[in-house]
Amino acid sequence: MNPAKTRRRARPLRTTVVALGSAAFLAASATASPVVAAEQRPRPSVALDWYDTTAATVAAGGAQTQITNSRTWAISWLAAARATRTVPSGVARRDFQDAAVASAVHDALVSLVPSRAKELDAALATTLGRISDGPAETRGVAAGAREARLVLASRKDDGLDPASVNKPFTVPPATAGVWQPTPPALAAAQQNGNRFAKPFLLERADQFRVPAPPALDSARYRTDLAEVRAYGAENSTRRTPRQTETATFWLGGSLPIFTEPLRVAMSRSSSSTAGKARLVALFHVALVDTQIATSDSKYTYLRWRPVTAIRTATIDPDPQWTSLHAAPSHPEYPSGHNTYAGAAETILSVLTGPRTAPFTMTSPTAPGVTRTYTSWHQLSEENLDARVFSGIHTRTADEVGLLLGKQVAAHSLRNAGRLFCRL
Repeated sequence: MNPAKTRRRARPLRTTVVALGSAAFLAASATASPVVAAEQRPRPSVALDWYDTTAATVAAGGAQTQITNSRTWAISWLAAARATRTVPSGVARRDFQDAAVASAVHDALVSLVPSRAKELDAALATTLGRISDGPAETRGVAAGAREARLVLASRKDDGLDPASVNKPFTVPPATAGVWQPTPPALAAAQQNGNRFAKPFLLERADQFRVPAPPALDSARYRTDLAEVRAYGAENSTRRTPRQTETATFWLGGSLPIFTEPLRVAMSRSSSSTAGKARLVALFHVALVDTQIATSDSKYTYLRWRPVTAIRTATIDPDPQWTSLHAAPSHPEYPSGHNTYAGAAETILSVLTGPRTAPFTMTSPTAPGVTRTYTSWHQLSEENLDARVFSGIHTRTADEVGLLLGKQVAAHSLRNAGRLFCRL
């Protein structure tokens, strides 16, 4: 079976039209008038510096649960975006915004990842050392600190701490189509608690709940299972070396691997420091909400993984079948990697354009492999195929996942104005 022939693409969303107002909002920075022009002098991008500091902080001291780390990003950069929205009259814009971003992200990260306080304090001192002493710096630091306190307070007890995320789940009795712990670890269910968490912009976790998966006796299901059986087996003779590399490249967590393309988009943006902060904030807010919505659908339908279906189902069972990569410990439908990819593609395409100059990416799960891309959609396409080639998702779960992520991201874009209002 050729996956190129069996691929059924999800119907694209008209996110560009619905989000144009949001894009314009994100590109503009509300300011009081008059504003003193910032002194023209070479200075590293504070937004990029603190982007890299956030990535390093999460990598070194973050939580074991991805959505908790996504929350850390979202809170830190939402505080930065709100702190830079209005520049007081009579101060240098750039100095104020740089100080505000550094202060907001620093204070939020110290609160959320206290083990990295020493490194964060040093990073803040470096940033402020490059900014002229005066009212712009002083007021920027105060604005950042204020917004960090407010955003942190608004997200207190939001259900995204690791214990709440991995709330215990009672596995139902083994029944055809119903998820069971998967080999080799047979680990307990993960991410069950995401669906009970407080979203940023969604009205409720089930707002975009996906349709039920294909029936076990349907032609669509038989096609899906045959494809993953052939291409996702550990010893597959149908999967090409390139396809194996694709599966391995996208195997790791979505948050760390998408840190690279978001940084590319941010570094190439002509927006001000404030505009860059809004891009990062909106990206991660949308991705927190996407993970909440994903958990809702997964634990509503409790679809079994392909390895369980192939080993025990009535359709040509193969008790020895093993997937190329071990399945994550949660239900199969929809694919979380693809909900993440769909949301990321939508945010980046609407706010920075669907195409960009070539950029390269590496992957922590594929050492030595470098891939080059020219559009955000290519990342989604590879994610969709990768999970089939890994043997851990059906193509339907991947396609439906992409669509769910795009729907949640479009909702975030439509409501961006509400997100950035002062608390």
